Amino acid sequence: MIKGIKFVGVPVSNQDAALKFWTEAVGMKVVTDQPFNEKQRWIELKIPGAETGIAPFTPEGHEDRIGQFQSISFWSDDVFATAAALKQKGVVFAQDPKKEQWGTSAIFKDPDGNTYVLSSR
Repeated sequence: MIKGIKFVGVPVSNQDAALKFWTEAVGMKVVTDQPFNEKQRWIELKIPGAETGIAPFTPEGHEDRIGQFQSISFWSDDVFATAAALKQKGVVFAQDPKKEQWGTSAIFKDPDGNTYVLSSR
């Protein structure tokens, strides 16, 4: 029986830049960082206090996914405060936080231009 999601793949062009962004700016923790093949490493990052995380990795032939909207929504108890803290660490927002009928959301970018939703739970 499926118990949850371990990680979600995030397509990146530079794993070192992605690792720096997700750990230093966003605050994720490294779970695994090891060689995968001659071109890439296998990196798994976890959200502190959560069971899920991301893997900054681009399967061969999927390079066209880099720089696109990613169907990943990260949640926060306070989207406005989280966005402000992330902006102080250099994270770029394509959409500042705004209140919706269903909650609050914002859209941020990683160094490759991938975009993600930050929302209230």
